[in-house]
Amino acid sequence: MTDFQFTLDREVGSARAGRFATPHGVVETPAFMAVGTLATVKGLDPLDLEAIGAQMILSNAYHLHLRPGDELIRDFGGLHRFMQWDGPILTDSGGFQVFSLEGLRTVSEDGVEFRSHLDGSTHVFTPESVMRIERNLGADVIMQFDHVIPGQSEESIARDASERSIRWLARCVAEVGRLPAATGAPQALFPIVQGGIHESLRREAARTIRDLGDWPGFGIGGLSVGEAKPDMYRILETVDAELPRNRPRYLMGVGFPEDLVEGVLRGVDLFDCVAPTRMGRNGAVFTNDGRLNIKRAEFRTDSRPLDAECDCSACTRFSRGYLRHLFVAGEMLGLRLLSLHNVHFLVRLMRNARDAVRAGTIDAWSREWLARYHSRQGTTA
Repeated sequence: MTDFQFTLDREVGSARAGRFATPHGVVETPAFMAVGTLATVKGLDPLDLEAIGAQMILSNAYHLHLRPGDELIRDFGGLHRFMQWDGPILTDSGGFQVFSLEGLRTVSEDGVEFRSHLDGSTHVFTPESVMRIERNLGADVIMQFDHVIPGQSEESIARDASERSIRWLARCVAEVGRLPAATGAPQALFPIVQGGIHESLRREAARTIRDLGDWPGFGIGGLSVGEAKPDMYRILETVDAELPRNRPRYLMGVGFPEDLVEGVLRGVDLFDCVAPTRMGRNGAVFTNDGRLNIKRAEFRTDSRPLDAECDCSACTRFSRGYLRHLFVAGEMLGLRLLSLHNVHFLVRLMRNARDAVRAGTIDAWSREWLARYHSRQGTTA
């Protein structure tokens, strides 16, 4: 697809630094995508995101279909105009959200019938209907509708979900081909490699998908859903060996700092997660020395910044003592500043990883960073 090009600047082992060109701009990879589930990154203005160097954001088809409605967003000119974000956007298909509605959904080969978490109304998602929703939303990158399962699922369950996801992928492709051209910019459909924690299934899925078409990029799904971290890292190594080197890989729903660094070392280019804003709203903060909880009484008189090495607005202007005061007083500014810091932290972390790959120092940089982060994690959380 001429509108979506991925250029590798340098590779060091499996780690890569590249540039993913989209109709709304170039994303330098590896990169973290802030999550704007409901067409907003909670607590942050798009200008905030632009100021901290965020390049691409994610929104969710499930949530936006239910509220305010994907057709309404289409009538506003699509997500970019609706939320006033000029950069690239990716929309998740809602597969994870639908399958997390335990007791509220029924899976069949046709699709998934589910009850809305908002009002209990009944809806049906099929590969075809999800493609129509994502076309209405108008994101640059759209994800296939897939079957998501818990991380520790046994092989037979993982095989069933993975094979169904591949069958649904074919239906997604056919529906995209039938739909009228997207309003505004073209869209790129990413397939999703499933298979649970079973290496043979992941290899099989990656090879089957790879042979189905010349995809503009690939999603790696079904991780960070309850499996142990060593299992996630092992599966990333398996998938890394199977996917084309000249296409971006998107690890879905992963956003803790250590997992981003480990993912970069295993060939991942794009990440997303709600963790930075969700944790910020609960007083948890990422720092280079591990995680800290601003609610702890010891920070009441602490005049230091959250992280002395961070250049975000929260760290360059305010003390830990002040931020703790805002948080315990229930002031909205506290939630906003902590969310801003956490998103900035991950965006900057990936910028540093890019620089390390380009300099050929990613192995040494990652070893030092991970050792420092883990060594002090227990003393700051």
